[in-house]
Amino acid sequence: MFDDLSGFHSWMAGRTEANTYEVTPVDLDRLDGWRIEPESGNLVHRSGKFFSVEGIEVSTDHREVDSWSQPIILQPEIGILGILVKHFDGVPHCLMQAKMEPGNINLLQLSPTVQATRSNYTKVHGGSAVPYLEHFVAPRSGRVVFDALQSEQGSWFLNKRNRNMIVEVTEDVPVLDDFCWLRVDQIRDLVHVENLVNMDSRTVLSGTRFLFPDTDGGTALHNTRELLSWFTEAKARYRLDRRVIRLSEVKNWDRSSSRIRHERGLYFDVMGVRVSASSREVREWSQPMFAPRGRGVIAFVAKRIEGTLHLLVHARTEPGTGDVVEMSSTVNCAPDNYRELPRDRQPRFLDEVLGAPPERVLVDVVHSEEGGRFYHAENRYMVVLADDDFPLDVPEDYTWMTVGQLTGFVRYGNHVNVGARSLLTCITR
Repeated sequence: MFDDLSGFHSWMAGRTEANTYEVTPVDLDRLDGWRIEPESGNLVHRSGKFFSVEGIEVSTDHREVDSWSQPIILQPEIGILGILVKHFDGVPHCLMQAKMEPGNINLLQLSPTVQATRSNYTKVHGGSAVPYLEHFVAPRSGRVVFDALQSEQGSWFLNKRNRNMIVEVTEDVPVLDDFCWLRVDQIRDLVHVENLVNMDSRTVLSGTRFLFPDTDGGTALHNTRELLSWFTEAKARYRLDRRVIRLSEVKNWDRSSSRIRHERGLYFDVMGVRVSASSREVREWSQPMFAPRGRGVIAFVAKRIEGTLHLLVHARTEPGTGDVVEMSSTVNCAPDNYRELPRDRQPRFLDEVLGAPPERVLVDVVHSEEGGRFYHAENRYMVVLADDDFPLDVPEDYTWMTVGQLTGFVRYGNHVNVGARSLLTCITR
């Protein structure tokens, strides 16, 4: 435990110095333990576990383009993202981990107590056991504060879900070298530090509000019944058709033994890395990763309605979304991917977000995405206060919610997407 954050930052620097890490890009056909299937072109692990990179063909009436195909990650197993909570002198603390992931731009970031795929925690890799796992699998001691199956990035995963958990304990818990207790208010400050609190922590931390009584207060523009009807209407109104195809059948992507990339240099590349890390369950491994071509923007437009802060929520469709749409931030895009499209097909409200004057920017921080699958993937997370002229009447696939209302939907799986959950965690000031 740390009295102030200067002590935490010294501890974090010490964990970096105490371990050795190396990530080396390599050709896809040189990934140890992985192979490119000769007929399909799919990238698969020799164990048949972990994940595979295949193709998907998409048709929808709810995106800027009507149809396309792309590489996508298939990882049907459900992992565990869990944070252990304990009260010290009446103050809740979270047990957090300094964890290396090969895709992190700075390698070491603050992770949940447990961050493990099923293949990892069942030791398919033959490595050591995952610390503290016993607190998150039944039978367990402690009080479950938050437990939901949550979606991952629908742009790059097909129907991927992880179990997000917060478990409160009262017994003594030994603290291993790469772990530390942090007060909840300290973490709320740390989420405003660039590339420090990793994506898996942020998505679980969106459930920490359930540790406390509802303090949202104020008057909401819409009640829960109306919001659920809006969400159901969006699911019924729009269409999303998907078909898994061979990776070799994906159109408009150039494939080679070294890398897969879009023919216009957009979206992302599929690349390979060789990794060594002294602090992981397995010290050396290789794997494919998705490497985005540009930094994304995940942003809420906010407005005070009758004195209560509301967020403009979008019912958004992604190729890997489990149920046509999820509740998303107002803007969720990589602007460079739209540079060739006409203005009327650019992402809605992007200009309002990027053109906001500094006095209207409530949150502005750059964070990494999931470093276990995505290489140097960053998004700029923003909350921008709309001006007085911004209308209450919004397009049919948008609606206004209070922070408390959107947080309430986090309790249920496949409602709030991962970008919106991560951004909710940053709304602390």
